[in-house]
Amino acid sequence: MTIYIICGFLPTFFLSPFAGVWADRYNRKKLIIYSDGLIAVSTLVLALLYLMGYTYLWLLFVIAAVRAFGAAIQTPSVGAILPQIVPEDKLLRINGLNGSLQAVIMFISPMISAALISLTTLEMIFFIDVITAILAIVVMLFLKLKKVESSREIANYFTDFKAGLSYIKAQPYLKSLLIFFAILFFLMAPASFLTPLQVTRVFGSEVWYLTAIEVAFSIGMMLGGALIAAWGGMKNHIHTLVIGGVVFSLCTIGFGVIPSFIPYLIVMCLCGLGVPMFNSPTMTIIQEKVDPEYLGRIFGIIGMISSSMMPIGMLIFGPLADYIDVELIFIVTGLFMLTLIIAMGRNKSLLEAGKKVIPATSEISN
Repeated sequence: MTIYIICGFLPTFFLSPFAGVWADRYNRKKLIIYSDGLIAVSTLVLALLYLMGYTYLWLLFVIAAVRAFGAAIQTPSVGAILPQIVPEDKLLRINGLNGSLQAVIMFISPMISAALISLTTLEMIFFIDVITAILAIVVMLFLKLKKVESSREIANYFTDFKAGLSYIKAQPYLKSLLIFFAILFFLMAPASFLTPLQVTRVFGSEVWYLTAIEVAFSIGMMLGGALIAAWGGMKNHIHTLVIGGVVFSLCTIGFGVIPSFIPYLIVMCLCGLGVPMFNSPTMTIIQEKVDPEYLGRIFGIIGMISSSMMPIGMLIFGPLADYIDVELIFIVTGLFMLTLIIAMGRNKSLLEAGKKVIPATSEISN
């Protein structure tokens, strides 16, 4: 499992900055289609090899790396393409709805997979993955996008990447946001990865305990995304972000002090509720404020930060959990996160960037 996770993590870390440049340089719609096609082809190859009897474990590692390669290319393009589809005044609601859909997928996918594995073979499930990828590609082919006007000439990769870094330095709110993110992703590692360990140690190792916390978190995320989609957030996106961050921080502290399992599940659900309230306004600020020419690079850098700081956090907090109580780790990191979130809510450049924009009309094209 460790090798599998590494195979899925390393391509994302190393490719994110490259993929961000590609998302700004090339047609984002085609990048999404090609990367989805790469993922589908790699899965198809794996299915055929398994049918032929080549059921080696290392094949799963190779395909995991290839799929991560495709996902690393796709992620900044998906983040950058949304403003070309959605009116500016609807971005927060759509990001919230997207968060709910992702939570629904996280909730039902394991159940569907468990049902399928009892009815058919693993190879057939691989083919299902290929079919759904083809359906996604077909949808993308018919998608109409707003034009992104650009007056710049295409330079070499490193010039484009340096231009992205210069753009970040020139935008105080963006620089602050990325610094806050780097620290937050590091501090979020225990709440994201150590709760199963804590549940096993404190409440018991029965499978239903671990299933229950996953279900509770997914339900919370669904509710949080639906809330954002229906509500539309506060007048300033940063205020919505701060509410979500405070909820997540307090829940992290709660993991360290709650003695019984039912209240623990309630806090886990609230923790999931806070995630879309934090993520959706963050995505919306970037999509509204960043020049469309730089969106891909910014999302690429965010991908690089998230795929590095959380694993670094686990490299520290994981071994530490064998020497001190996990509960203490939750309390300390939760308090630090709460302090950081409050600082974000007082940052003048972020508050200015968080003001909702008036939607602009744009030309629609294929």
